[in-house]
Amino acid sequence: MAHLGTGRGRILALPAGLALTASLGLLPVGAASAAPLEGAPAAAVATNGPKMSYVVNVTGGHSTVKAVKRAISEAGGTVVIAYDQIGVIVVHSQNPDFARTIREVRGVKSAGATRTAPLAAQTTTDIGAEQPLSAKEARAAADLASDGQDPFEPLQWDLPAIKADKAHEKSLGSKKVTVAVLDTGVDDTHPDLAPNFDRAASANCVTGAPDTTEGSWRPGPTESDHGTHVAGTIAAAKNGVGVTGVAPGVKVSGIKVSDPDGFFYTESVVCGFVWAAEHGVEVTNNSYYVDPWLYTCKNDLDQGALVEALQRATRYAERKGAVNVAAAGNSRTDLASDEVVDKTSPNDTTPVERVVDPSECPDVPTMLDGVVTVSATGAKGLKASYSNYGDGVVDIAAPGGDSTAYQPPEAPATSGLILSTLPGGKYGYKGGTSMASPHVAGVAALIKSTRPYASPAEVKALLYKQADDMACTNPYDINGDGTVDAVCEGGKRDNGFYGTGMTDALDAVRR
Repeated sequence: MAHLGTGRGRILALPAGLALTASLGLLPVGAASAAPLEGAPAAAVATNGPKMSYVVNVTGGHSTVKAVKRAISEAGGTVVIAYDQIGVIVVHSQNPDFARTIREVRGVKSAGATRTAPLAAQTTTDIGAEQPLSAKEARAAADLASDGQDPFEPLQWDLPAIKADKAHEKSLGSKKVTVAVLDTGVDDTHPDLAPNFDRAASANCVTGAPDTTEGSWRPGPTESDHGTHVAGTIAAAKNGVGVTGVAPGVKVSGIKVSDPDGFFYTESVVCGFVWAAEHGVEVTNNSYYVDPWLYTCKNDLDQGALVEALQRATRYAERKGAVNVAAAGNSRTDLASDEVVDKTSPNDTTPVERVVDPSECPDVPTMLDGVVTVSATGAKGLKASYSNYGDGVVDIAAPGGDSTAYQPPEAPATSGLILSTLPGGKYGYKGGTSMASPHVAGVAALIKSTRPYASPAEVKALLYKQADDMACTNPYDINGDGTVDAVCEGGKRDNGFYGTGMTDALDAVRR
């Protein structure tokens, strides 16, 4: 969805004030090479190239991993961390031929550079301001709040849209359930997040290896507030302060997977999923795409290795008990089409225009097998103007907000975007499938709270079964200019705009 401000990074939210007409933005197992385990050439290894980051995907057990690590060293690579549990090794190397060399090593299934720009000291950028909640709005909302409502809840049209307000009369969710927010960092000092924050399940994964230093999971002063907004939608406490989350009784953790420039690279995201898996997280939320490719092609040697590493990581998290939920994207693109034009990749160096087939070049992580793909709706219950869609790709829909001009909410709400928490104890509005995904993550957490022994497969089955049917919107002319903006394919129960329908928080808490 939208690249905010500088256009760098793949955060799936629009900061309020940006035009909504802008773009929001496993490989089959092969035979192992017959090359020796050591695999490096006898000649001296070049180490004068730019320092790059790689993932190396290994077949076999610990002995194979050990041998591949030896070969990595001999090929001029340095192991940053090895995730033996999924056979993925993160490597840095200045050998320009590192990937080609290591792919010839017996026990290596695939290997590829995680970026097209070299590793370097990062600089921070302002990615664009959210629309803050004004003092006047805050006072007016607090005056309208009824008994049992948090002060700004009257402005949260998204909660009744998924019956979360009714669900809260039955259950707020269980403190034994944690939703991990893989994102730009979460401000756990926010008064609406502090009561529900799970420090033990939080970390900074930006380097590809987890850092658990106190506060490492928080966004820096000039970094994106995106993750904090997402966390509030999931689990802002029902405590008489600010807003209310979809599942205000569950825990939320922050796993920082974007660097100071806003890039979400493969090694960081792999680290995030493995960390969540190893720390008992029940749900992960993923409101981003993995840089530098908007669509990551499995038939490319470098890109294919990235898809495989990420697929291994998401599958491992699910095997360990987590439901992985992801935003569908904000490019108003039909992800079920045979081909799409990508003009933005790679986004960390010089983009080149290419035509790709999304089934071979998926948008990751949202199009990975097993991941719940979420499209966005506006306050009128229609597909949001920016939301990606696709019959057989989108699994479920949830409120992500839309231009107030297109889909105005009913009073007393005033903005068609989603109100949630921001760093420093603040509140503000954002829109995007980034904001839709955490609604579904929150509902999944409520299902898990009600049925603590349900497997991820069972939670997903209930998520889809309980969703409220939403028939196709055809013709879809969201701005009323007489031109069809997208075509919805499928039936009332399952279609390209809404998947299995609108996520339902009330059914989630019914036993």
